[in-house]
Amino acid sequence: MTGFLGEYESTLDAKGRFLLPAGFKRQLQEDAGTQFVLNRGFEKCLTLYPMSEWNPIQEKIAKLNDFDPKVREFRRYFLNGATIVELDSAGRLNIPKNLAAHAGLDKDIVLAAANNKIEIWDKAKYQEFFDNFSPEAFSNLAQQVMSPDGSNIPGL
Repeated sequence: MTGFLGEYESTLDAKGRFLLPAGFKRQLQEDAGTQFVLNRGFEKCLTLYPMSEWNPIQEKIAKLNDFDPKVREFRRYFLNGATIVELDSAGRLNIPKNLAAHAGLDKDIVLAAANNKIEIWDKAKYQEFFDNFSPEAFSNLAQQVMSPDGSNIPGL
């Protein structure tokens, strides 16, 4: 997979389901199937992984040194709440209540491409994120992150 592109708005129904946008469905590999892993994001959002993208992450985590307290802490935090979800016959995915609460999802949501996964945000929080990030700050971040040798990234 080369990565997802796009940003789509959707709505949660009373049961916590949303329709996976057709724009993302078209970007899935033909053999992707209907199962995904839904997990807490690093920010107050959720992360939706196609199984083909989740499996290598799971394999890498399984190989980490269980005797390292940082590894155990990371595993607990990262895997806590990770849930397999499946598209229903109507093309909807269900967000478990504990994950919806973590991300503050109520009704209006935004699904945003994040390379090999999709982030799911509360619409107001997503808009606030961009409203509070100036073009200058974005330019500085881009320079740091995209520097060919990493020389502009503090600590490298």
